[in-house]
Amino acid sequence: MDLSRYSSSELQQLKKDIDKELRDRRKQDVKEAQKELKNLADRFGLTVTDLVAGAAGKGPAARKSPDRYRHPDDPSKGWSGRGRKPAWIKAWEEKGKSIEELKIR
Repeated sequence: MDLSRYSSSELQQLKKDIDKELRDRRKQDVKEAQKELKNLADRFGLTVTDLVAGAAGKGPAARKSPDRYRHPDDPSKGWSGRGRKPAWIKAWEEKGKSIEELKIR
């Protein structure tokens, strides 16, 4: 596109028009993305918040360290090795067993 034939004021107006069009398109893109996310969440029986919680750094999945230890009878219980030991780890150790037995390999 050859812009050399435009005056400075015409270029300024063109820039304003382009900026406005870009803002409008951005709003439309956001609406379309939100609609797609809602459809995806509905398809899996989730909420949009469920989908974006970890990505946005919010919710229980945010920046969670991977589990290093796993409960031997209940695989839904895990521990990253950071912070306070969960009760099931303490109970395991009170039985005289080593935490190394729970380590995920």
